[in-house]
Amino acid sequence: MDRSAFSFAFQPIVHAPSGRVWSHEALIRGPAGEPAGQVLSGLDEPALYRLDANGRGRAIDLAVRLGLQGRLNLNFLPRSLGEDDEVLEAMFLAAQRHGLPLERLVLEVTESEAIGDLAGFAQRMRRIRALGLQLAIDDFGAGHCGLNLLAEFQPDLLKLDMALLRGIERSGPRQAIVRAVLGACLDLGIDAVAEGVETLEEYRWLAGEGVELFQGYLFGRPGFEALPAPRLLHMPA
Repeated sequence: MDRSAFSFAFQPIVHAPSGRVWSHEALIRGPAGEPAGQVLSGLDEPALYRLDANGRGRAIDLAVRLGLQGRLNLNFLPRSLGEDDEVLEAMFLAAQRHGLPLERLVLEVTESEAIGDLAGFAQRMRRIRALGLQLAIDDFGAGHCGLNLLAEFQPDLLKLDMALLRGIERSGPRQAIVRAVLGACLDLGIDAVAEGVETLEEYRWLAGEGVELFQGYLFGRPGFEALPAPRLLHMPA
């Protein structure tokens, strides 16, 4: 596979009380739908960051061609944003080309990737947010810098890691941790997203704790070069 050629799948993020798609997350795939690991394996760091820098503009192009109506979540590697605004240029130009307001773009930073200078990163993120974009911490609970990152920088969204949520209806310790995180989100004005939700039992427990935004196979698998609708609507808690 030519690793310079890639495309995207899109997975819905659902507002469960209404059953509507809140956003779609763009997930990198190979040109024939190959998984992200296959696309990224073997790339050295410069190639990885070139792909990261160019991918967001291409994801916007594809999503709009497919008929995107709502928000679009885009992943990025923290170090790729540095201090050089040219890294954001392709994304901004793509959004402008399609008349897509920046307010409908959500940039996700993966909590599990170490960020050396948290204060500097937080300052950079505040500059980007001032342009109108929303910001999210992805995979919260999977890495070692999540609480420190949250202390320095309060995102618009916090996406709870799927490993933390797996079988949560049966795990008292996980329930205590998630309740504490949700309480912090409420105090800080941050919306929580439950990632990787696969069962009705997981959904019901999380919905009972006030979570409204969900992403996972229960609600819809990623669609290769497609914007899938939610699989289940208006599910009772």
